[in-house]
Amino acid sequence: MLRLSWSGLLERWSAFAGAVLTVCLGVALVQSSLLLLLTSATADAPAGATAVQPMSFDEARIVAVTVEAVTLALAAFLAVFVIASTFAFTVDQRRQELALLRLVGAGRRHVMRLLLGEAVLLGVAGSLAGSAVGVGLVRVQQALMVRLGLLPGDFSVQWRVWVLPASIALGTALALAGVFLAARRAARVRPLEALRAGEEPAGVMTRGRWITGAVLGAGALALAVLSPLGGPAGGRAMAVCVSLCAALALATFAPLAVPALARLLPARAGTLGDLARANLRDEVRRSASTAAPLIVLVGLLLGQTGAAWSYTAAAQRELRQDTAAQVVVESTLPAAGAGPAAAFTGVSGVATTSTEVELPAAVTTGTGEMAFTEISRVLVVDPAAYERLHAGSGPLAALRGRALAAGPGALGTPVGSEVGVRVGETDLGRLPVVAGVPQTVGGGPALLLPEGLLPADVLAGSPARTFVQLQPGADPRRVAAALAAAAGPGAAVSVVDDWLQGSARAAASTDTSILVVVMGLGALYALIGVVNSGVVATSARRREFATARASGLTRRQVVGSALLETWTVTGAGVLLGVVAAAGTLAAVLITTASATGSPSLDLPWVLAGSLVAGAFVVTGATSAWTAWSATRAAPVSLLRARE
Repeated sequence: MLRLSWSGLLERWSAFAGAVLTVCLGVALVQSSLLLLLTSATADAPAGATAVQPMSFDEARIVAVTVEAVTLALAAFLAVFVIASTFAFTVDQRRQELALLRLVGAGRRHVMRLLLGEAVLLGVAGSLAGSAVGVGLVRVQQALMVRLGLLPGDFSVQWRVWVLPASIALGTALALAGVFLAARRAARVRPLEALRAGEEPAGVMTRGRWITGAVLGAGALALAVLSPLGGPAGGRAMAVCVSLCAALALATFAPLAVPALARLLPARAGTLGDLARANLRDEVRRSASTAAPLIVLVGLLLGQTGAAWSYTAAAQRELRQDTAAQVVVESTLPAAGAGPAAAFTGVSGVATTSTEVELPAAVTTGTGEMAFTEISRVLVVDPAAYERLHAGSGPLAALRGRALAAGPGALGTPVGSEVGVRVGETDLGRLPVVAGVPQTVGGGPALLLPEGLLPADVLAGSPARTFVQLQPGADPRRVAAALAAAAGPGAAVSVVDDWLQGSARAAASTDTSILVVVMGLGALYALIGVVNSGVVATSARRREFATARASGLTRRQVVGSALLETWTVTGAGVLLGVVAAAGTLAAVLITTASATGSPSLDLPWVLAGSLVAGAFVVTGATSAWTAWSATRAAPVSLLRARE
């Protein structure tokens, strides 16, 4: 049976080339991400100049590990998705061949073994190539993450010997996982189908497909409806997951949705339009396999990017509403002496100030076996000044001595609980949470600490922000210049609007960096899936194209009909992807309105336009090239006998 599997791969190498490339890229990315993840997770913090720098390293390391873990999981998921799509289509094309095997005595287990054998060979070939590619790819991925600020500049990947055999085993497992469902469906092919060349195969929308699509669609709807109940942080997490569930649901229902949208082709499109419309109606699986990766690509990219930009805009607007200051001074706390606020007391036009120092800290919630420690951010404040300069922060009179307040990014630290806090080597023990400020869309520190709780040497060298409220009638620009002179070299003084714009750019840059690493992978996989589906679909249509040419169509007309058909499917895939992304954007509007009082939406129009144009260019070029290649031979030579 393995020999038959090998013969099947050689005979249809063009159909499986995309799947081999998918396994190759998947193994390379999984191997690269795994090496980066293991190195990041086991790296030792460098000796820092301040007590909190090692903890800052741990905080950055956790972010890097999270991004690498998501990349690894997404690589595996998309590999299975593309392989499953490829095999589902090729199995549908081979129904008569498989039925003929059943007719001459092969059982269901033999058919399963045949297809799973092809998957093993495909997985081993792709894994061997992917392991070699991964050696170089890890350097590229490392350089990208260093450039985006997700890894330190002196980061060096450590090789693990066991990663190579693990990558080969993983690639084979990915191929088997992607093929398994298609193999089970192929094993149920009835022997008599070999004698029914003109009859329609079994329906594409199986019971399992209906159930899967319904569950995913219900999940997307539930996440969108429940997102405002999760608060700013929980609602955001649910909102960004809506497009993933919706895209997968629409990809599952693509055999129904794509032909329905194909009816939108103009009735006056002529003979080529009628031919394209008929092909879309009859070849449902072919259209769905091309549209599915486009739906996932457009849904994820537009949904995730739109959500990130919209939440950044909402956070900026929310911070502006809650800030009573007109000027912000960013400086570094001195090793000894008074803080920056003392230097501003004599500046003309200054009414009041609030100096805030943000630090990484190990925060422990729960007790006993339920204790959980994570690296979070804490903010050292003067409670009275913080309350004056941040409208809506709530009463903080109880925040004094050995006590804490839940910050704007708090999770799991309600008032009345006790939390363990360690900053650098200074362990504050377990402290009561006596107050709390409202959670914000932009998040922020998990805890507020009163001044005096941490020793001065722990705070020395830490970045500080001083919010300055001006006296009525004072000119913000003139006061800012005076504050810059008083703060000394190294301090950055900005009017609050400029500071908010800079903060928004920094937040957007971080979000974009993560999206580039994670969503860029999704775009690459979707591109491979689209090209692979186009190559497989067109390469199997040589006889169909020959029949069309023998009936009077020219070669250019046949290629034009294939191109029109492909662009119709592309338009349907893009439209369904936009619908999936709209689910996340609708949830964003609901959650931002619930959290801030007004909805926020900031759409990436340039990305959307580039994505749509790129989709039509890639699918059009693939369709035109493969159709032109498939019509190179004379029609008579292809009509003499079935291929």
